[in-house]
Amino acid sequence: MARFLFVQKHQPVPSRGTPLTGSLLSAGRGDTFTINCSGFDQYGVDPAAFQAVFDRKAFRPVVNYSIPTRVNISFTMSAIVEVDAQLQLMTSFLWLNVIWYNPFIRWNPEECGGIRKISIAAENLWLPDIFIEEFMDVDQTATGLMAYVNSEGLIKYDKPMKVVSICNLDIFYFPFDEQNCTLTFSSFTYTVENVVLGVEKKVQEISNTSQNLIRSKGEWVLLGIHQRMMKMTVGTNQYDQIIFYVAIRRRPRLYVINLLVPSGFLVAIDALSFYLPAESENRAPFKMTLLLGYNVFLLMMNDLLPATGTPLISIYFALCLSLMVVSLLETIFITYLLHLATTQPPPMPRCLHSLLLYWASPRKCCPTAPQKGNKGLGPTPTHLPGVKEPVELVGKVSGPREAELNGCPGSAGTQQEEEAQKQHLVDLWVKFSHVMDTLLFRLYLLFMATSVVTVIILWNT
Repeated sequence: MARFLFVQKHQPVPSRGTPLTGSLLSAGRGDTFTINCSGFDQYGVDPAAFQAVFDRKAFRPVVNYSIPTRVNISFTMSAIVEVDAQLQLMTSFLWLNVIWYNPFIRWNPEECGGIRKISIAAENLWLPDIFIEEFMDVDQTATGLMAYVNSEGLIKYDKPMKVVSICNLDIFYFPFDEQNCTLTFSSFTYTVENVVLGVEKKVQEISNTSQNLIRSKGEWVLLGIHQRMMKMTVGTNQYDQIIFYVAIRRRPRLYVINLLVPSGFLVAIDALSFYLPAESENRAPFKMTLLLGYNVFLLMMNDLLPATGTPLISIYFALCLSLMVVSLLETIFITYLLHLATTQPPPMPRCLHSLLLYWASPRKCCPTAPQKGNKGLGPTPTHLPGVKEPVELVGKVSGPREAELNGCPGSAGTQQEEEAQKQHLVDLWVKFSHVMDTLLFRLYLLFMATSVVTVIILWNT
């Protein structure tokens, strides 16, 4: 039965007094290490053929320790499981590929049945201590993994990893945000004098393969992967690093349907409530009900919003709530004016009367909805442009009244004049309340439209 022997050709035997370290350092610069595997395909693998290699797994596999070992790495991202905005963590699944050269594992395929690649238990080989610096959990990689070795001594070691990595998230543009997380690969122990890192595949190939492999329709979409090489200095030591930038984007559909659309409906209904007559007793309770419903909505959507930072959508919700509060305050103010006008109307100041004449002119567009509540309160708004100031109008109104009441006592005429003057003041204050209601409604619409457009522009940038 053929035996598989580890043979070192043209290597001088170290003297009895030469230490082991010296033997390893001086062993055959340029020498060739081969494995005698006659009958490899017929009798299988004899562990004794690789025993000398297995015994060296505690040492970096080089024939000259002044030459660093080149370790090429690449990975494939198979899933983005979760991005925790509160803890600033990204959970993903990776297939990590590590490739390096072991000069002590070589054989001639022609002498070994044409076999050019075999699998060996990874625990029997020297493995580079490559780790991810952003890793924030215990490595749960399965044990008992295998590594593939070809006849030239090239070792390829693949392992699946669940990576919980720290990621600096910027949630200002939530839910239309894009994040850029980093995965930094480095050696934990070996400096650049011992291990040099390289990339096995082009970063574009890594990105395309990962995008094609991710089939989960979760919350996040992989946009692309970019890479940069750098060295980290710790004291007097330098370590090789490869930084991969993973660009991801959130799918906003869930948040648009559950957050933005209901909020927009409530604000739109609040704006339409201005078309209720100002004299109606239902406008203020209706707005208060909307305000209460919006507060309940904000409490329910807290679970969907990030717990850290101040996203733009929170500013948008606060703005909508403020608009609804201002709308309620405006309704209370108009209701107070109408109540004051119908009970004890004070004399209207000259500036307010001029403003009323300006806004009630035919060129201006006044609200038509409140006119339904003006029955019995005096002339319609179309009569306002011909109205004079209260004092002048009272003097002109008294003349016709006296002509009509020539046969009546003077006290009755005076009483009617006072009633006419009071009625006219009531009409003026009612019309002023309607004009103020229209003006504040337009300002409300303008501010709401400006705010919404500003938020949309910020989201798009």
